[in-house]
This record gives sequence, C-alpha cells and structure tokens, in this order.
Amino acid sequence: MMDGRGIMASAATGAMGSLLAKLAALLGEDCYRMQRGTRREVAFLRDELSSMNALFERLADAEADAPLGPQTREWRGQVREMSYDIEDCVDDYMDQLRGRGPERSVGGGGGVVGFVLGYVQAVREMVSRRGIAEQIQDLNARVVEAGHRRKRYKIDAAVSSARVVQVDRRLPALYAELGGLVGVSGPREELIRLLDDGDQRMKVVSVVGAGGLGKTTLANQVYRSIGDRFDCKSFVSLSQNPDIGMIFRAMLSQLKKDECGELNASGDKEQLINELRDFLQDKRYLIVVDDIWSTQAWKIIKCAFPENARGSRIIVTTRIGTVAKSCSSPGYDLVYELRALSEDDSKMLFFRRIFGSEDECPHLLKEVSVEIVRKCGGLPLAIITMASLLTTKSDTREEWMKVCSSIGSGLEKNSDVEEMNMILSLSYNDLPHHLRTCLLYMSMFPEDHEIRRDYLVRRWIAEGFVKVFGGRNLEEEGECYFNELINRSLIQPLDFQYDGRVYSCRVHDLILDQIVSKAVEDNFVTVVTDKRQILHHQGKVHRLSLDCASVENMLSHSMSFAHVRSLNIFKYSELMPPLSNFRTLRVLDLDGNENLESFYLEDISNLFHLRYLRIRATNITLPEQIGELQKLMILDLLNCYDTAELPASIVKLWKLEWLIAHRVKLPNGIGNMQALEFMSLVVVDYTTPVAVLQELGNLTKLRTLGLDWRISDTRKDKIAYADNFVSSLVKLGTSNLQYLTLISPWSLDFLLDSWYPPPHHLRELAIKGWCLRKIPMWMASLVNLTYLDIEVKVIQETLQVLADFPVLQFLKLYSNAADPEERCLVVNNDGFRCLKKLNFVHWTNLMFSEGATPMLRTLEFQIIVHEVKTACGSSSPDLGIFHLSALKNLVVNIYSECARVEEVEALEAAIQFSASMLPNNPTPTFHRFREPEMLMDDAG
Repeated sequence: MMDGRGIMASAATGAMGSLLAKLAALLGEDCYRMQRGTRREVAFLRDELSSMNALFERLADAEADAPLGPQTREWRGQVREMSYDIEDCVDDYMDQLRGRGPERSVGGGGGVVGFVLGYVQAVREMVSRRGIAEQIQDLNARVVEAGHRRKRYKIDAAVSSARVVQVDRRLPALYAELGGLVGVSGPREELIRLLDDGDQRMKVVSVVGAGGLGKTTLANQVYRSIGDRFDCKSFVSLSQNPDIGMIFRAMLSQLKKDECGELNASGDKEQLINELRDFLQDKRYLIVVDDIWSTQAWKIIKCAFPENARGSRIIVTTRIGTVAKSCSSPGYDLVYELRALSEDDSKMLFFRRIFGSEDECPHLLKEVSVEIVRKCGGLPLAIITMASLLTTKSDTREEWMKVCSSIGSGLEKNSDVEEMNMILSLSYNDLPHHLRTCLLYMSMFPEDHEIRRDYLVRRWIAEGFVKVFGGRNLEEEGECYFNELINRSLIQPLDFQYDGRVYSCRVHDLILDQIVSKAVEDNFVTVVTDKRQILHHQGKVHRLSLDCASVENMLSHSMSFAHVRSLNIFKYSELMPPLSNFRTLRVLDLDGNENLESFYLEDISNLFHLRYLRIRATNITLPEQIGELQKLMILDLLNCYDTAELPASIVKLWKLEWLIAHRVKLPNGIGNMQALEFMSLVVVDYTTPVAVLQELGNLTKLRTLGLDWRISDTRKDKIAYADNFVSSLVKLGTSNLQYLTLISPWSLDFLLDSWYPPPHHLRELAIKGWCLRKIPMWMASLVNLTYLDIEVKVIQETLQVLADFPVLQFLKLYSNAADPEERCLVVNNDGFRCLKKLNFVHWTNLMFSEGATPMLRTLEFQIIVHEVKTACGSSSPDLGIFHLSALKNLVVNIYSECARVEEVEALEAAIQFSASMLPNNPTPTFHRFREPEMLMDDAG
C-alpha cells in the first residue's frame, strides 16, 4: 500500500502532487479492484492532470519573471481548487475499494470519474479561451505522447539536481557579532551613553526606525554590553497583537532564572504585574521591550516596572514615532532614531556575507556589487537577503546583472516598505517550488513565534511537502529544506545546538507580511485572529490557523470546513467548530489550549485521513478510538504532562512513526507498531509486563528512544526485567538506534558489561539519575558518538577514556563521588580533539594542559578553591584557561568554603586575565557558592 513517502503537496500546484501519486496507486496495487472501463478513465485522468501539473510549474517559473495575466491566474486558481476536490473524491473511492472509510456513493465506471473528466475537458476549453494556446497544445500532445513526456520535460534531470544542504556554519558568528559587521558600534555607544548617565531614576529610552534597520540588533548589542551591570535583566519581543500575559511570564522566567522554585505559570495580568513589581522593587534592573506597536500595549506593560531610584533602565524599540515618544521618559530627550547604514558599512556587510571581505570580491563583480548595495538603501535585512541570494548564483557578471536589474526602480522612490517587499519577493521567487511552499506554510504561525526545527520539519512531512532524495529519510530531507531557508536568510535562527545546527527560528515581520499576503492570494493558508481575519474570496479553506480567544469573528463569516486539510488552534474556545466538521483533515495541532477538554476529541475517529496530531493541554485523555486513525504518522503529546497512560488501541497505529510524549507507560502490544522511528519518553515500571520489554526489540526501525526506568532494586523479578531490556537494546543497537536517553533513580549497573555487540550507530547518549561506577566497555567503543550526558564516578582514567572519543562534540559530566587520592584531574594535550561544549560538575578540580580541547567553545565547570593550590599546583593559577584558544563562553562555579576571600578573588582575577588574552576575549561569568563559609582575612 502507499505509505505517504514522497507525496508532494505544493502552494503552486495545490493537491496535484499527492493526487497523482494516489492515481498511480489506483492503477497499481488497486488496479485489480476496478472495472476495466474505470481503469481506462483513471489512466486518462492521471495523464491529463500530469500535464496540468507540469504546466503549473512552468507558470510558477514564469511568474517569477513577470506577473501573470488575470485570465491565466483565474484559470490556475480554478484548476488548483479542482485538484483538492478531486483528491477528496479519490480518497473516498480508495477507502471504499479497500473496505474502509465513510460510506459515499462513488461509482466504479460512472459518476465521479466521469464528472471529473468532464471538468478537466471544460478547463481545457477555458485554457484556450484564456489565451495560453501553447500550453494547451502541450497538454494535448502529452496525452497522446505519454512515452515522450518524461524526456521532454526533463523530469529525471530535475530530480537529480537535488543536493544535500548543510547549514551555513558562519551564521552563529554572523548573528552573534552583527554589531561589528554592520556599523552598530557607533549607535551602540551613543545609546549606552543615554542609558548610563549616572542618574538613579528609572529611565525609558526608545529606539525608533523603519522595519529592517536593525533596531533589535542594536538593542541586543546594548543588552549584552551592559547587562552585567544590573541585578537582573530581561529581553522580550512583542507582536502587533501581543499576549500581555505571555510577555509578563517570559519576563518573570528570565528575571528569576537563577532562583530556585517554580514560577507562577498562571494568573491574570494583575497578579503577574504585582509579582513583577514585588520582585523588581529593590533591584537595579534592565528590561528590553522589543518591537512594540501601540501606546495601549505600553500603558499596560509599564505598570510592571516600579520606579525605585536604583538606576534601572528600559529600552523600547518600535517602528512608530508616536509610540516611541509615548514610551520614553517624560522630560528627557530619550528617543534615539536609528539611521540606515552608511555606504561603507553596507558594503562591508554585503561583502562579508558573500566573500568574507571586500578584498576577496572578484574584480568583474565589484561594480555590479556596489550597485546592488546602493539599491538596498542601507537596510541591513535587505543587504543580507540579497547577499544570501547571490551566494546561490554563479560568479558571472551576467548572472549578477540580471539579479540587479530585476530589483527594479522602486528603490529610488525612498519607500522603505516598497523597497523591502520588492527585494524579498525576488528572493522568494528564486526559491525552488518546494521551498516556496515550506516558507509560505510558516504564515500559519503568529508573529514572533519561536518555531523549533524538528517540530516544523514534522509539520512539513505531515503536509506532504517533503520528498526524499539520495537515500536520506524524510526527517533528514526536511532539515535540508530548513537549512536552505536559513542560508538564504529568509528565516532567522534563534538558538543553536552544540554542533552548530539551528535549534529554533522565527520569521522576520517583514517576511511574514509578505508570505501571509502570498499565501492568502494563492488560497494556501487562512489566518483568523482576534483583531483581523484573512479569507480567500472563494470562501474555501484548506489550511486554517485560529489564534483567537473567541470565535465570534470567525463564526460571523460563512466559512466551509469541508475542505480543511490542516487545523492549527492556538487558543481554544468552547464555541470552536466540532472536529466532525473537518472530515478531510490531515494535520491537527491543538497548541496552547489550557482549557481544552477531552470531549473535544470525541469525534476524532471520523478523521480518517489524519496523519499528524499534536496536543498541548493539561487534563486531557485520549479516546480509545485513537486506534482507528490508520493513517496517523505523528502523535505529539509532549506537553500533555498529566497524560500518564495511552489508550490500549494505540498499538493499532501501524503507520505511526513518531510517538512523542512526556512519561507515558509503555503500552502492551508495542511490537505491533513496527513503523516507529521515534519514541520518547516512555515509562517502564512494576505494572509493565516483562513481555512488553521483549516486544520492544521488534521495533527495528527505531532511531530515537527515550525511556524512564522505574524498576527498583528490591523487586524479585528485576533480573527478568533487566535481561529482557538489555536483549531488546542489543537488537535495537544493531539495527537503527542513533539517539538514546535513559532516566532512572534506580541502578542501571546491569548495563555496564551486558550490551554486546555495542550500538555502533549511536550518535547521542544520555544516562541520567543514576551514577555509573565506570565507563562501560561498550560505551568506550562508540566511535560515532557526538553527544554524551552521563553521571559517572570520574577519576583520571575515566577522563582519559572519555577524551579518546574520536568525534565527541558535547560532554556533560556529573559526579557526586570524588576519589580522595585524585583532587585535580588533568585534560591532556591529546584529549577531546573535537569537543565544542563541556559541562563538568564534579567535586574535583579540573585543569587543562597546553593543546587540550583545541575546538572547545563553551566551558562550564566548578572549582573547589581551598584545594586548588595543593591539588593542582601554583604554576597555573587559572587552571590552564589560557590554553583554550577557541573559547567563547566561560562559566565558573566557585565553591568558597574553607577558602580565604583573597584566594577567591585572586583565582577570579587570574581566570579573568587569561580569558581576556584569548583570541575571542570571552567574558567569564562567576557564580560563588557557600560564601558565608569563607575564611575571613584574620582567620588563621
């Protein structure tokens, strides 16, 4: 049967790609079920739609060069809508052929197919009337020349042109050091002077400027530069319609990050304001409120900031001059107007992004480069976007001149919005069709929404936007798409992983404005919010995003849900349309719905075509009917913290590939779910039958496993549990297992010597909650391991074993046990050759030899001060920090117990000095612990 891999949906072609795949399946595996006449009709339908699909792609390419005529656009829109209707009919027809699905009358050789063919013929006649006779001739020719179609349109060449895309490794440095690259240093110092004037009264400074000028970058540079001068700090970004409660919770989370205890995640705005005011009342604080759009929002937000005469400062950024004046402190000239980049700074940013420096630019491209920079008008986002576009072009003057000429004359009219829209549309049109679709899909998310890479890729997969090439799986291919959008600067990276991969991103407001406009024009996405509603004039909705607390606005319009394929509900309301209205749904994402009740899912068994289900809610119970969703590929319950058990019917989901949850019990019959590739986090406890652990080994496609082991050492049958678990782990390890997380408060020592053969495919391993006595032999043999997070008794021998891992990039090492004979461990000069991030938590000091960890960028470790001199010697008072030439981030946790104040200060000064001499000049962050137990200067 068709498994959904390689099915392509597209903004340009509608449902054509997936429809053609289904028609091919009808003519393949289901052919014997159809009557002979029906087979001929389906074959003709497949050929006709294939021709139209090819024409669609040609039209999309032509539209990149010049706007299509109104008749052509109308014809394309009608045929695109038709593709969705036909797919719905084919889906029901296939379900009936296979004996499942809703009861609908779909005749074998009659009604539906005949109607569709008549519709197609009518469209062909309409095409000729719309003045595109050449395309119609091509369609007619392809019907009778089926054997030549593949060669004529070079389908094989298009497929073979796909390539593996690696994320641009310069991006972390680009975004981290943007101030020095785009002329921010001057404005940064000016803004700091406005803020740091010695006045103890609380002040608000506004930064105002057009979109894309770099207001956020400037505010962030200042925030980083002076943040350590304040007791606490927070940086929050707003949208045009901000959720003030969410903004306040984000502030509290950042301000209280060093405090123990749970934050108040609920509460109304008044409670949150009071909590913020109480916390900030006696502190010197720094707050950045980025991208505020209205004085009304500011009037509420500023209530949380007490005027406490401690020199607190607030930075506000906005595009609107009146808002800037309203926010800034009265009686002061504290509105800073950000200007466009100078010509020199613009060229510096442009050439750095493409060539590394202006000197590396070929002479024949210098003149056209200067002209392109001039047309960017000093807007950093425009410059980066154009530079990223040109990195995908050949280094020929003709190619660059074509790009330069395409920008048009709008840039000379001094209209920032028109300038940016023209530049961004150029970058959008240059994307391959599948990347245009993936980018437009991001219009489903609210402004300033942080989007995790893995989450977004899974959504793309469920929608059918990702097609596998070159032996990669769907997830790897989807990440290539994501990386390409990052490389082209069309989405902005927010957080990075240890290996340089982008963990999360956002869409810049200017790009979001454009893709929303384009998505609505193509009737690809419909967005409904509290303050605005975006609908296509035809009224049919295919992908619906609801971001509104009430649905009166939506219900006041006639909106048909019969064709909705994707439903994203960011805020749940009891008036929300029932799921029974969405019979064609493929993707259902219930995000941020604290009030969602289980009864809303009662009709979920009617969603026969559902491939993706994500729920973010508390107090939710999945219905037993979940097992009827036979096409479900992805089930994401990660944020359903109170869901401890899954329905027994879950094991009927034989197509499920991702099971993402927060500590749910491993279900009976798990061995039936042989398509699973990702399963985390599942619980094994005393209620879990031993047979379930045996079945675990049958999941040979599993690449990611997260398991919480709760079998205590006192249980008589622990050996049976452990033996079966190890047996299954061995099977998984010799199959496809690459990512493993084990959590347990009970002993895992049964894993020390029993895992054979070792899991050589393993890339990431985390063992938490139990401290191993030693590094197991099987673990030491993992030559592909890049990530390791373990608790183990660390001695010098242990450290050397870990240092020999050939490709290890991330190491988090925790141990409560210290060897009294080894009070200082040494990382030798041949250790950790690839390590980029080290977090060392141990009651033993750590020292670095010359040449050790040559790639280490981030280090967090702890020092027991009173033992440093005796254990590590006085020849290296900074513990070898000056040897870490690649270091960029340094956090030192200092345990001051039994140490003199002067010893602590001398150690901090030595580390501070050594760090200042390193090439990247990292600023150490020191955290002192047990300061009250330090020895005073007069102590003996």
